[in-house]
Amino acid sequence: MQENLLETSILSLELLFSFDAELWDIIGVSFRVSMIAISIATLPAILIGFALAMVDFKGRWMVVALFNALMAVPTVVVGLTLYLLLSRSGPFGDLHLLFTQPAMIIGQVALAFPLLVCMSHSAFQSIDKRAWETARTLGANCCYAVITIMKEARFALLASVLAGFGRIISEVGCSMMIGGNIMSYTRNIPTAIALETSKGMFAQGIALGLVLLILALLLNFTLASIRGKGQLV
Repeated sequence: MQENLLETSILSLELLFSFDAELWDIIGVSFRVSMIAISIATLPAILIGFALAMVDFKGRWMVVALFNALMAVPTVVVGLTLYLLLSRSGPFGDLHLLFTQPAMIIGQVALAFPLLVCMSHSAFQSIDKRAWETARTLGANCCYAVITIMKEARFALLASVLAGFGRIISEVGCSMMIGGNIMSYTRNIPTAIALETSKGMFAQGIALGLVLLILALLLNFTLASIRGKGQLV
């Protein structure tokens, strides 16, 4: 058993560092989809988080509670909802998005958005609200004042983006349901791991798991460095 595990681990490393075409194609799909998704979600989510922290309006606590609730929704539930919407019998079936990369991007945006809103809201809450009021009183236009506050909270905002990226690149439920796990198109790291291990092919699964593990370590070290030193390193 130990020999088989050792052989499988060695084979997984050979696949990873020999730049196996199939393996790196899966990694490329995963990073491409997740990078596009986090790029789309980041700015609108941060602006909503800013509005929830700095602007008083009726029902604000309800909106905050809603985003907190959405953040806890399981990924497979998000995938099921989008599947029903994008399937042929769904309201958006005519768009033919199901089992495509755009569908996966939509799903990952839906997963990242509430997390980014909640974390950016917390980041802006830590900034003295008088800074926003002072900037506006001194005649700064709205955009300049928002940028000024964002600079003050930039490290916490970066932490929220990294956390959001880590969430979507490692999720499997939503990608499996609306992506279809199609080789060289919608098969990403988590869905490939699920498929290969279910077939008893552990070498590729371990290699892809190592990629996620290395990514998780890099993200966590970056977050720890930002929080510990208060500056980018």
